[in-house]
Amino acid sequence: MTEDDRTPSAENPAAPEQSGNRGRPPIAWRPVLVVAAVAGIVHLVVATRFGWHRDEFYYVLCGRHPDWGYVDQPPLAPLLARFAADLPGGVLPLRLLAIAAQIGCVLLVSALTAELGGGRRAQPLAAAAVAACPVFVAASMLFGTTVLDQLGWIAVLALTARALRLRTTRAWLTAGLVAGIGLETKNTLAVLLIGIVVGLMVLRRNVLRRPGPWLAGGLAVLIAVPNLIWDARHQWANLHMAQTLSDQQGGPLGALTQLPSLLLLLAGPPLIALWYSGVRHLISRDGRDHRWLLVTAGVVLLLITASSGKSYYAAPILAGLFAAGAVRIENRAHHRWRWSLAIAASAIIAIVIGLPILPPRMETALRPINPQPMETYGWPRHIDQIARAATPFPAEVPIFTSNYGEAGALSILGRSAGLHRPILSAHNNYLLWGPPPGTPNTVLCVGQWNTTYLHRFWNQVTEIAPLTLPNGLTDQETAQHAAIYLCTEPRGTWAQMWPRLRHLD
Repeated sequence: MTEDDRTPSAENPAAPEQSGNRGRPPIAWRPVLVVAAVAGIVHLVVATRFGWHRDEFYYVLCGRHPDWGYVDQPPLAPLLARFAADLPGGVLPLRLLAIAAQIGCVLLVSALTAELGGGRRAQPLAAAAVAACPVFVAASMLFGTTVLDQLGWIAVLALTARALRLRTTRAWLTAGLVAGIGLETKNTLAVLLIGIVVGLMVLRRNVLRRPGPWLAGGLAVLIAVPNLIWDARHQWANLHMAQTLSDQQGGPLGALTQLPSLLLLLAGPPLIALWYSGVRHLISRDGRDHRWLLVTAGVVLLLITASSGKSYYAAPILAGLFAAGAVRIENRAHHRWRWSLAIAASAIIAIVIGLPILPPRMETALRPINPQPMETYGWPRHIDQIARAATPFPAEVPIFTSNYGEAGALSILGRSAGLHRPILSAHNNYLLWGPPPGTPNTVLCVGQWNTTYLHRFWNQVTEIAPLTLPNGLTDQETAQHAAIYLCTEPRGTWAQMWPRLRHLD
């Protein structure tokens, strides 16, 4: 028997075996499944209240151009989006994928809690915390890389804790397999892997003397290699995209200004105490075997802040703190009812700001906190306005949009409105799908264009009609003046103009 195949008794001879799980408490399936079911039902009730999100259009269109990568994401989310969009039901199949990912997060955090020693009271508490956490609720409102990334992070945390307990190469390889799949979903999972490595180097160096963790890391990298090769062949487009987003946010100082929203969106004020409880548990004697998780959380927060990443990138690490906090609370039997009230309060906050349950006017008022619900509201009206404006022009006249949301909406919803014409854009990965052939003699430019900018490419620019929402409502498309423009007398061919038209943001 190799050192890697020993039982937990090698570290703690007195560690009991429970239910054949080598010292891990059994999963409290009944209460955890109740939490998961409630979360799923709440999301399902409002899953299609408004409609598509701009990012969902984009994922589907990327999936219809299959590749090993895209300028702003790895290939897995677009591939899943394409298959879901091919099913009947419009946007519903995509939303069902998002809800499934949210339920997966709820179930996996209960498994993580069990790995930290939490029993039948701690597991549903941690599961409910994730189900009621605003950032998890808001992310699972729509399908995309964020909700899949949250699922991947919690899975890797749970499987790493499991591998540390079992000490088998097989357990480590399972963690590596899931980490590799996560890297094909969103590159930010690499930040978690760095945090885990640092945590193990600081507090569990003996583990790194075995082959398991290194084989797991190698497997994760091997799975990610096709996307890495694609990125290298495209001048590291993902890094350029990350730098662009960092610059837009104002660098590390700009990331620090997000701290107030971090407290509201990442956990909700009622759950901040559960963070604190988790930290206290991990620094205590009872949590010393899992203290690597605290180091991992610190490294993740430091790296994301230093790289000017958005605050929600770090959200999945909260699952580890929720799990540790639930273990501490379970070990202290008093005042458990207070935590039920705290989670209920957080759930109300999460539902109000994270899901499209309010009237559109109230959702507009909440846009500074969370703009996503209103970004699913206005697309049918925008499509109808564009279709009416395009009616007088021949079918070969293309529509050139200012962003991928408009292009995706016109491509997916436009046919039902009678739009059968080329749809073009130079935004993000659309820049790789162009330029089209020929010369843009007559083009309908749609979106938040600056007419001075359009005059760089066409001598004649005429506004045909504005893009608006009823009753003074606004979304991302109408936050600034957006319109449909007739552009003629081009200053070059598409190929000549394309390098100056394309943009990453």
